[in-house]
Amino acid sequence: MTYTSPRRPQLFYTTAPMPCPYVSGRMERKVVTDIGGPDAERLHNRLSRAGFRRSHTIAYAPVCPSCNACVPIRVPVATFSPDRTQRRTLRRNATIEGFEVPAHATTEQFVLFQRYQFARHAEGDMAAMNFYDYRAMIEDTPVDTAMVEFRTPEDQLVCVSLIDRLDDGLSAVYSFYDPGMEEHSLGSYAIMHLITYAGRLGLPYLYLGYWIRDSAKMAYKSRFRPAEILHHGSWTALDPANLPANGGSATRFPIGLPE
Repeated sequence: MTYTSPRRPQLFYTTAPMPCPYVSGRMERKVVTDIGGPDAERLHNRLSRAGFRRSHTIAYAPVCPSCNACVPIRVPVATFSPDRTQRRTLRRNATIEGFEVPAHATTEQFVLFQRYQFARHAEGDMAAMNFYDYRAMIEDTPVDTAMVEFRTPEDQLVCVSLIDRLDDGLSAVYSFYDPGMEEHSLGSYAIMHLITYAGRLGLPYLYLGYWIRDSAKMAYKSRFRPAEILHHGSWTALDPANLPANGGSATRFPIGLPE
């Protein structure tokens, strides 16, 4: 008798090497897999715990052979304690409220998105995105995805966060904000709002993607303490003093993903 598994095999692919956008002079490679289909939510949860990130219907993780600078990081919401600078940020933005809305792209969001890209990442690929590209980024998702819009008392949209809901937390997929409000530290404020929001939902973690100590764009994530990183296959408390110069252990091909 021949046994045929009722589950389709999950296929993983490795991308060709490309220049790393975060660490100058290095090349990056990723392992990617399609998470679309009836098992999308369960697979997304398992991959997220294994250090993967989502873009559209694809989950990806770094598998750079000569670099392990990208370190998955998450914040346990029950123990997060803002430092003095973060408390100042909370006070400065006390009148700005966050509202969860469906993952639906709007012209108002896109205008803010463009302003942010041109001011902060003018040389990046995202600065060339048109509205239809932006809408695909927001709406092309097989999992439980939402947005948080941050507005002033005058109803001015100043920040947006795209989030995925996992069974053990929220995943901060992407955020952008008004570049003319630099003194408000809206990126940090959005993260602290999502930490609080995850707690209200009874979810234990906020997943922040990859922490890269040597990247000015990504190093800020370690300021939200206490934090946990995926190090040698296990989530453990972040202690930068105990990591090698280029980070922790890179995420590798997921043989036996965590349940």
